[in-house]
Amino acid sequence: MFKLETAGLAKRYGETDALLPTDLQVRAGEFLTLLGPSGSGKTTLLMMIAGLVAPTGGQLFIDGKDATYAPPGQRGIGMVFQSYALFPHMTVHDNVAYGLRMRRTGSQDMARLVDNALDMVKMREYAHRYPKELSGGQQQRVALARCFAYSPSVILLDEPLGALDKKLREHMQLEIRRLHQELGATFIYVTHDQEEALTMSDRICLMNHARIEQIGTPVELYDEPATRFAAGFIGQSNLLAGALEQAGSFRAGQHLIPVPAEQGAAAPEGAVSLLVRPEAVELTAPEQGLLQGEISEVVFLGNEVRVLVALPEGAGHTETFIARCGRERQPRVGDRVGLRWELARSRVLHC
Repeated sequence: MFKLETAGLAKRYGETDALLPTDLQVRAGEFLTLLGPSGSGKTTLLMMIAGLVAPTGGQLFIDGKDATYAPPGQRGIGMVFQSYALFPHMTVHDNVAYGLRMRRTGSQDMARLVDNALDMVKMREYAHRYPKELSGGQQQRVALARCFAYSPSVILLDEPLGALDKKLREHMQLEIRRLHQELGATFIYVTHDQEEALTMSDRICLMNHARIEQIGTPVELYDEPATRFAAGFIGQSNLLAGALEQAGSFRAGQHLIPVPAEQGAAAPEGAVSLLVRPEAVELTAPEQGLLQGEISEVVFLGNEVRVLVALPEGAGHTETFIARCGRERQPRVGDRVGLRWELARSRVLHC
């Protein structure tokens, strides 16, 4: 039995589909991230799980029970918003205690649960401060503690780190991941940040145009994307458009590129795409490369260098190819180079 399951769950506003009929299964205790661009349907799905938006079709099950139209307070779900939604006139302690008070928790139990929740997020020493006296990261910790205090079995997080700077955001990603492991609750997390999803998730549900594009572990989505959209949205990608002329050969314009034989044999006739990740690409002498081009840009990234190579016209409808190399190499703009990769590190996409 899944902790949470949707069967054809859908939402329509007039003539617009905010979420097409969607089947999703969430395992107990897992960290599932809903990832996708704005308008992909991820927040609509989260709000229907929370009970804040009524579906126009389908069903929602929590612990095997139909919760499609159950009131939010009866779903056993906690929610953390991007805006934190703290009460400015209440102390940290009272903000965290609010949900417990609404559930008529006894005063002794309430004090213990509030202290435990604040200990989890390392905010107990700030219990008597007000939200205006806290940093953005501290306010986010309080919002998490308020949710954790009453021990919901499912916790929904709607882009909770969106307002934080990069360094604090990265720190909070690890903190939320640690808290998930301590609590053992089921987390469903919404973001449009691919790095955040890769860092935190057990599985990622990638959404596009109001439907699920692909579901899998971070490694599966990165190494085995099912579509061009998945390949382009998760990580940096080099995507060549072309066709398979015969098993083991991919034609991109004037270039004939070998591909893994099992992928070439399994692909249908007609247009396909070839995916090569930048970290798989090696810069060589022009005559040694599978493709040739001219370096158009060199970007220093600290521990590595990103190199953009301009390809000749007709090379798979792609103007540039991205490669990465160590700092010991000093590529220069204008150099002619070859691009080479191991065949096993390329992937044929059928759509």
